[in-house]
This record gives sequence, structure tokens and C-alpha cells, in this order.
Amino acid sequence: MEIITEKESYYHNLDKMSVSEILHNINQEDKSVPLAVEKAIPQLEKLVAVTAKRMQNGGRLFYIGAGTSGRLGVVDASECPPTYGVPFDWVVGIIAGGDGAIRKAVEFAEDDTEQAWKDLLEYDITEKDVVVGIAASGTTPYVIGGLRTANEHGIATGCIVCNEGGPVAAVAQYPVEVVTGPEFVTGSTRMKAGTAQKLILNMLSTSVMIKLGRVQGNKMVDMQLSNHKLIDRGTRMVMDATGADEQTAAELLEQHGSVRKAVDKYMQKK
Repeated sequence: MEIITEKESYYHNLDKMSVSEILHNINQEDKSVPLAVEKAIPQLEKLVAVTAKRMQNGGRLFYIGAGTSGRLGVVDASECPPTYGVPFDWVVGIIAGGDGAIRKAVEFAEDDTEQAWKDLLEYDITEKDVVVGIAASGTTPYVIGGLRTANEHGIATGCIVCNEGGPVAAVAQYPVEVVTGPEFVTGSTRMKAGTAQKLILNMLSTSVMIKLGRVQGNKMVDMQLSNHKLIDRGTRMVMDATGADEQTAAELLEQHGSVRKAVDKYMQKK
């Protein structure tokens, strides 16, 4: 395979550039990322379909990765409960080296081919679940080992990588390959590759949650009301859906605890 993410940057003498030149050149490279993501949509569609089906039947979604890739998986997983009101174990992000690696890199954690499966076993993973490996290079041993063992146990597997034809994609049943090219800073895959992975994760989890009925119209009707901003947003959503005044909507929301329940109860009384 050709590891394009490790190829030399198109730009030279970065240390001689002005701040304006650095920013504009980074921005120029970033513009190519959505186009690379667009090309991967047919692959992503297959991964979304199998994930939604498994989760409709009681399965869960697991992300495994190392470094930036692992952190992005943890971020996406952690945002699903407050955004869609789902249990915290529906979408789980696992990073090589454990949660401490979210803040501080753990040396050689990504090189252990057996640890990912051990980490997954901590969650009593079953054949109902889906495991998605995230690896910019597409070569991370931690991810390869986890996906390979998951396959052996009848678990659906996917991946999000930024090189074509690598070993991670080869072992995944539903690979998503987003080729973002050389980085502005040579080899710094937290840049374009990381941005592409974040976009794909947004699309994956959002599409799955919509298919699981966690969105009505275009509204997050099951979001957790965990601060004043979200309570105000929820109140407006109830008002829009029911035609109720602000005070009535706020009282309904406080009484029933979610936009969905508040709207349903109001409509039942009409």
C-alpha cells in the first residue's frame, strides 16, 4: 500500500512563512477534505445500514483507535447521550492505552495487537454489536487485532481510514477509506485526516440516530436538558410542535423531562 498520509507536504519552509501564509495554506488544504469525504459516501452508506440494523436489534456501536483517531471516537461516543438521550453504553469509544491516553499519549499502546479485544471484553461485547476501527494510516496494530478478533466472533466490523488498501481496511467488513493526501505539516494526521475522520463520525452517528427514531422532523427531541441553554431550546421546540405559549411549554418540559414526552402528553390532552 502507499501511505499517502506520510508523504511529504506540498509546502516547504513552513518556518519561513508569515502567520497569514500559514493560515491560508492550512485553510487551502482543509478545503479538499469534504470532497474526499464525498467520495467515500457509498462505503459509509453500507456501514450506516448495518450499524442501524444491529442497533435496532439491541446491539451497540464501539469505536476503537489510538492517538488522535481514538480521541475522536471517544468524543463522538460521548456526545451521543446528551444529544440523543441514549444510554451511555449504546455508543462506546475505546482508546489504546485507556482513558488516560485521552489527555496524555501512552507510548507503544497502539502496537499491541491483542489489547483492543481485551478492552472490548470489558463491555461484554456480543455478536449483536458493531466495532468500527479508526486509524488515519490504516495500519495501526491495535485496531487490526481488535477488528480481526471481532470478525472471528461474528461481530460486524467497519473502519475509517485515510489511505487506500491498508491492513485495517482489509480486515474490516465495511471499510470507509477517505484519502486526504499529504498533510500541511508532513505526517501530522491530526490535521486533514483527523478532520475527515470527525466528519465521517458525525455522519455515521447522526445517520444511525435518525434511523433509530431519535430525531423528529429536524429536532433532537430526546436531548438531555442539562443546562439552561438546552432547556430554553427544548421549550422553543415544544412551542413549535404544539402551538403552546412559552409558560405552558416550559411547564410541560419540566414535568415530563423531554421534548418528545412533553409534546406527546400535550397532544394526548387535545
